[in-house]
Amino acid sequence: MKASVYLGKEQVELQDLEVPERGVDEVLIQVSRAGLCGTDLHIYQGHMDQRVQTPLVMGHEMCGEIVEAPSGSGVQVGDRVVVEPTVWCGTCPACRRGHRHICQNLNFLGIDSPGAFQAYWNVPVDRLHKVPEGLSNEAGALIEPLAVAVHDVRRAGVELGDRAVVIGGGPIGMLVAMAARMNGAEVVISEINPFRIKKAKELGFEVVDPNAQDLVEVVERWTDGAGADLVFEVSGHPAGAKIMTELARVRGTICLVGVHAEPPSVDLQRFFWRELHLTGCRVYEPVDFERAIRIAASGAIDPTVLVTNTLPLGEAGRGFEQMMEGGDVMKVLLDCQA
Repeated sequence: MKASVYLGKEQVELQDLEVPERGVDEVLIQVSRAGLCGTDLHIYQGHMDQRVQTPLVMGHEMCGEIVEAPSGSGVQVGDRVVVEPTVWCGTCPACRRGHRHICQNLNFLGIDSPGAFQAYWNVPVDRLHKVPEGLSNEAGALIEPLAVAVHDVRRAGVELGDRAVVIGGGPIGMLVAMAARMNGAEVVISEINPFRIKKAKELGFEVVDPNAQDLVEVVERWTDGAGADLVFEVSGHPAGAKIMTELARVRGTICLVGVHAEPPSVDLQRFFWRELHLTGCRVYEPVDFERAIRIAASGAIDPTVLVTNTLPLGEAGRGFEQMMEGGDVMKVLLDCQA
């Protein structure tokens, strides 16, 4: 079979590998579509070489069809599924407290072990979620990032009538904005990329380019001086961490979603004076996946509006280069059978 293999900084290669043998508690999936995400990009750029082992098959956003399954597992050949890529140990303090999704010994598929950028993939059966027939493979491949957004909005406690600012209008930021709006919030997105600004406006969002407008001033006018009820920091940029405290109202909630390469500077005085809440959001839980599937299947959110192009498996490197260049790109998918 074909697989896209990470070999080192900015090196991915299409290789011929043997179809993996299925373990006793695993299913073999024929992968249809897989998405390139920000974490995959960090790996490609060499930023996670201290964690990953090469050669590595990346990828965790996917949709595919089961071609082999153990009997009595609750799934069968022909089922279309997505994978919740978190494998926990069950014995660490976090797991024992019920927080298995942030297990202290977490095996994240596609990072710590082989992932979805291959034609066939072995996955533990308990990591599967079935998807309905009406959901396309493209939409299925975006269930994982939608589950991230659903988790973020759930953790933030979004309520009807809340005013929320989303800092960063990339794929996750856009999905967070869509999920928050679905829950009844009014949303403003802060973004500097012209293509993403245009896409956000097409989806009906008010957008502020902080290079052209004073974001704090805009939010102050919008909220009559109170500040936003919720601020989602999704950019992973020091400027986002700096401004997030200036946007939140008294006892407002800041939801930290973006991954910061280095510890950013944060205004703790503002936390003190306004009694702000800070909520960390790392991945998701099974309930978030289940809800994301229902949301996408119902049409309440169509994640495929974020797809800018689909490439054959052998052109994963080209997809990463597009992401690094910025410009007219939002979400790149791989056709793992092409």
